[in-house]
Amino acid sequence: MRISKKDVASILIFIALILAFVLLVNNITSKNSGRELQIVRDAVKNAALTCYAVEGMYPDNLEYLREHYNLSYNEERYHVFYDPLASNLMPVIKVAERGGKMDK
Repeated sequence: MRISKKDVASILIFIALILAFVLLVNNITSKNSGRELQIVRDAVKNAALTCYAVEGMYPDNLEYLREHYNLSYNEERYHVFYDPLASNLMPVIKVAERGGKMDK
C-alpha cells in the first residue's frame, strides 16, 4: 500500500488543526485562571475597604473579613496573603493559586 501526497497533506492538515485546537484551549484556560486570581484579590480588597468605610479601620486578618463581611473564596484552590500595615493603611493583598504563581 502506497501513501499518496494528498494523503500526507491531509494528515498534516489534520495534525495542525488538532495542535491549534489544543493551543487555543490552553490559552483560554490560562486567561481564565488569571481572571479568577484577580476576582479573589478584588473580593478581599473590597471586603477590607468596606470594613474601613464602616468601622474606620482595616481588619487585622482575613478571618475578621470572613466573619463580619461574608468574604468567601475557594481556600483549597487559592492562598491569600493578607499583610496589614496599620489600621489606617490598606493592607498588602496577594493571591496565589496553590501550586501556582503569585498575583500581585
